[in-house]
Amino acid sequence: MENTPLFWFVFNIFVIGLLLLDLLVFNRKAHAVTLREALSWSAFWVALSLCFNFLVYRTMGHEAGLQWLTGYLVEKALSVDNLFVFLLIFNYFKVPSEFQHRILFWGVLGALILRAVFILVGGALLAKFHFLIYLLGAFLMYTGIRMGLSGDEPEIDPENNPVVRFLSRHLPITRQFEGGKFFVRRDGVRFATPLFVVLIMVETTDVVFAADSIPAILAITRDTFIVFTSNVFALLGLRAMYFALASMMRLFHYLHYGLSLILVFIGAKILLESFFPIPMPIALGVVGGLLVLSVLASVVWPKKEVEA
Repeated sequence: MENTPLFWFVFNIFVIGLLLLDLLVFNRKAHAVTLREALSWSAFWVALSLCFNFLVYRTMGHEAGLQWLTGYLVEKALSVDNLFVFLLIFNYFKVPSEFQHRILFWGVLGALILRAVFILVGGALLAKFHFLIYLLGAFLMYTGIRMGLSGDEPEIDPENNPVVRFLSRHLPITRQFEGGKFFVRRDGVRFATPLFVVLIMVETTDVVFAADSIPAILAITRDTFIVFTSNVFALLGLRAMYFALASMMRLFHYLHYGLSLILVFIGAKILLESFFPIPMPIALGVVGGLLVLSVLASVVWPKKEVEA
């Protein structure tokens, strides 16, 4: 596998093809995604990701394979926080279940473009200014500590979201959903629908998550190929994972703290690299171990429901 312009062209065409196949063939008609369907698609995306990981391992070597898998796990784990916020947004706007897949499709497409920009800019800056890697480590430790202290339930405030407020002031918006449409035309005037507002809310929220997840993976490796492709495969399965976990997200209430420890560990790994380098197999074991322990803790000590 060679990191060439031809490969990037073929890889991006492959990804676009998968997204179009998903939207135009398998999910052409709006419908509520069942748990069985979500689990089947989740298994497909994970299997496809692991196949690509094996290809990286065979063609680029053991170290690259471990870096790819670690990056994939970190992005996948951080995505759980994204999914919980998406659930809150959908509940806040009362988005019908049959339209949620459409929102997530375009949300993932926007996230792929956003992350590509973040990765290219971040990689270029780190290559030119090496001292930034230490600022990156400190930022990740700060983010992890802040995440751990913030509690396990993120809050959303659509009314104070600057993008949503701008749309409300400058764009006529219908009061009700218009099927799966983002825009409708009435009496010659183009109206946005609440579904479009939800999409903008999802996209702007993802900017915040990208600011955490991209530095975390750049801290693992600065190989643009590994960073981008592991991100792509983690995001491709995001929609299926949402529908598979939507009813179970509150069960994993300790996962939030596991993620905060992962960010702190990766930040510390960067800062200590010159004095105490941590081999990639150990780093992968720590990341995987923290994820498993936080999930097990959530199961063993379930969250108590607050009585009304």
